[in-house]
Amino acid sequence: MKHLGLAAIVCLLALPAAAKDPGEDSYMFRVMSCEGDDAKMEIYLPQSIVFQQNGKSSISNILEMRPTIGWYALDLTGALKGKPLEPVRLSVSPDKKFLIVDQYTRGHPPTRIPVGGGTVDFDQRFGTKAKCGALNVHE
Repeated sequence: MKHLGLAAIVCLLALPAAAKDPGEDSYMFRVMSCEGDDAKMEIYLPQSIVFQQNGKSSISNILEMRPTIGWYALDLTGALKGKPLEPVRLSVSPDKKFLIVDQYTRGHPPTRIPVGGGTVDFDQRFGTKAKCGALNVHE
């Protein structure tokens, strides 16, 4: 009986794994990149927000978005620590001048990045004095 169970497990493991497409919201677009002395940072938004219903990428689509979950990449490859991705809450200020990045999983205060680009501090460890480019859906 043991051998039959083992044979069944081996047969199941030999089959190709079926993967389901995770859906439109899983496709991400880089909309902003920043570079500090110690690391590079990138902000990603779901395709459904960048393209919305008109099928065209547009800064105005992003500036009109409701608060949403996106991704923040902290590129530490220069320090041989890789490029981890973490979920972040992204929103736009009421005056449409700032992209607000809330690193809620780390407990950092929200970072306000000027949509036209500027210098910001993401955290005190790697993301200080990061120079960010303008909000850009064509990167």
